[in-house]
Amino acid sequence: MLLREFAHQVEDEFVSVIELLSEAARRCDGTEARAILTSVQDRLESHVCLHHALQMPQFVTTIDLASYLQQLCRSISRSRLEYEGIALSLLLQPLKISSERCWLLGMIVFELITASARRISFEATGAIRLEVWGTASSVTCCVVDNGTTDEARARLDRSIVDMLVARLNGTMDIRFGPDGARTVIEIPHPA
Repeated sequence: MLLREFAHQVEDEFVSVIELLSEAARRCDGTEARAILTSVQDRLESHVCLHHALQMPQFVTTIDLASYLQQLCRSISRSRLEYEGIALSLLLQPLKISSERCWLLGMIVFELITASARRISFEATGAIRLEVWGTASSVTCCVVDNGTTDEARARLDRSIVDMLVARLNGTMDIRFGPDGARTVIEIPHPA
């Protein structure tokens, strides 16, 4: 309950700032300044969508993982990746899973994509690919990027992901190569 209330307060603060930017853009005489304010407002609205997508579900239900991840990844792209010139591609198999497991896997995907974005050089064309597929007994999530292969930094980035994977009784395998990193998460899929 406390986490939900905190999330609601954060969202309210975002909305307040967005309203201030909107008002400032309306009052602004300069075209360039108005465009910049509108751009910042759009980016903050994308952060609100991302924040909303990352909230813990209120009810336990069954939802489609692919639809959830499409919405989440669209929010991640709009709030961060597009501004950094990083393309995010998706290959998602429709899978029905519990809302809690879906949310936890979404948190993992968010952390992996964020870590990938940090490893991608600003000089290069960035690319991240997310693939998710399932079998009768497991769900596999694979994130591939063309970032640098700094393994020491990647270990620091893993603590949250390790905790989330453990909560789902899953496994994680990270491989670094000359063309980037590949992380595969596998979690049991209860029947």
